[in-house]
Amino acid sequence: MTQLNRYVEEVTQRIIDRSADLRADYLAQISEDHNNRPERGKLSCGNLAHGFAACDAGDKSSLRMMESGNMAIVTAYNDMLSAHQPYAEYPEIIKRAMRDIGCTAQVAGAVPAMCDGVTQGQDGMELSLLSRDIIAQCTAISLSHQMFDGVLALGICDKIVPGLLIGVLSFGYLPAIFIPAGPMESGLKNKEKQRIRQLFAEGKVGREELLQAESDSYHSAGTCTFYGTANSNQVLLEALGLQLPGSSFVNPSDPMRQRLTVEACHQLTRVTALGLDYRPVGEIVDERSIVNATVSLLASGGSTNHTMHLVAIARAAGIIVNWDDIAELSAVVPLLAKVYPNGEADVNHFHAAGGTSCMFRQLLDSGFMHGDAKTVWGKNFSSFTQESFIEDDKIVWRESPEQPLDLEVLTTIAQPFSKEGGIRLLSGNIGRGVIKVSAVAPEHQVIEAPAIVLDDQDKLEGMFKAGQLNKDCVVVVRHQGPKALGMPELHKLTPFLGILQDKGYKVALVTDGRMSGASGKVPAAIHIVPEAVDGGLLAKLQNGDLIRVDAVSGQIECLEDMNVVNSREAAPNPKGSQRGCGRELFAVNRDNISNAEQGASYLFAGE
Repeated sequence: MTQLNRYVEEVTQRIIDRSADLRADYLAQISEDHNNRPERGKLSCGNLAHGFAACDAGDKSSLRMMESGNMAIVTAYNDMLSAHQPYAEYPEIIKRAMRDIGCTAQVAGAVPAMCDGVTQGQDGMELSLLSRDIIAQCTAISLSHQMFDGVLALGICDKIVPGLLIGVLSFGYLPAIFIPAGPMESGLKNKEKQRIRQLFAEGKVGREELLQAESDSYHSAGTCTFYGTANSNQVLLEALGLQLPGSSFVNPSDPMRQRLTVEACHQLTRVTALGLDYRPVGEIVDERSIVNATVSLLASGGSTNHTMHLVAIARAAGIIVNWDDIAELSAVVPLLAKVYPNGEADVNHFHAAGGTSCMFRQLLDSGFMHGDAKTVWGKNFSSFTQESFIEDDKIVWRESPEQPLDLEVLTTIAQPFSKEGGIRLLSGNIGRGVIKVSAVAPEHQVIEAPAIVLDDQDKLEGMFKAGQLNKDCVVVVRHQGPKALGMPELHKLTPFLGILQDKGYKVALVTDGRMSGASGKVPAAIHIVPEAVDGGLLAKLQNGDLIRVDAVSGQIECLEDMNVVNSREAAPNPKGSQRGCGRELFAVNRDNISNAEQGASYLFAGE
């Protein structure tokens, strides 16, 4: 096995040392849960009868046989999300696959699944990040009936996969496999969609042209094809060893798609505690797999949302990860993929060029990933260089190409697109934050300009149309953090800032909010902690303050006299307590949520 890169090894060991007590406590807890679980054979007749009352006669017979596996399906199906619409048929596919080998499956529960694309710029977006922890809690409720030997998790998009995984880890003694549904086939090129969005912002095309472009981009069932958080989720699940290798980006209509679903079902039955190859999810998600997931995020130019989600996922498994770990890995892990917004290709092109299996091979062969990490399939993570093919109507596994097939989309360690990953840590008197630079040209990575301070993202459009932004500026949008608003994404700002940059102005964004996986060509210092309502300096910045955003040296500084700045009264949150669109129901969540570097979670806050 290839020797591990020294820096990857050091970061991994530091995480192990830092997490020792918490991890030991977690493993002891799931061991106790496993030993004390109410096995079906120990359930009362009333418990068991309620549990299979609605099953058909065949499934009831199997459930009476205590040596037969019964798998929980936790689904995020709804037909509002194009990515999740194919899941409508998955429970029956799964149940048939289980019956074929003498096992059963039941839909244990469903979790909410909202689409950031639908709520972007609307009040509902303020519930988006908060929904992750709700999903985790719903997953735990789904599994609380404790009639199950394993978990099949059906989820793809932004907060849904992290929420499902956090919930599943609370039942860490169960094995679990995630089953994707695949991306939609390629439509209008993402760069052309971006161009039309900017033209609309400038008033050069109308709403009909904009809607047509959006419809041509998001045109069918399946995940959106750009490399945002949803598709980053899929790469991370494979890197964690919780999804079949190479399965993420097989289209819903591909004949391979259903075969992979059946294969995932059969594999889960092989790794339950009923057999000799028991692989509980709480042991698979360890320090090595968390590092593997982080490396895959950096090498692929993935979503900045995972600087929060990975922290929260790790914490759910008793592992403590922070932004320093991510930044240090980013400094040594090369960027191997160029998928929009980091390039012009989409995830279908990435998959055709060699996909995850080929990328993992490059990283494993160079010592950037732990090949000995545990997985739900194969010997260990070193097996995840394989991909599936159909032979005699059955799945066979073969090694992925040793070299990528399109070096403009997926490259090699020897010729990376960048010698480092796309995410950097920023720190200074304004606080700490992250910036995604994989799509930011070098000449735009250092910006020093006067601040334009906003407390409401909606005000930017009016200022843009009035010509008030036609100058070098650092746009500061504060009071967008987890405690203030639930941390909505701010993609509504992207077209306006992109136009200013195209006009030749030096422009950057600084915010305690999010920009997500589609952070693009404009430098955006995001997730700033402490946030404005939590004592952050953001609350004291004023228009005209000179701000420096330096993604090269990792600085984010107010260059004014700090005695003067600190003496100012902090600006209050203009929206106060949110009401309408259900936001009032989440006040307790916002009040108890941790900061972005701690995972922006209320599940572990205060521990």
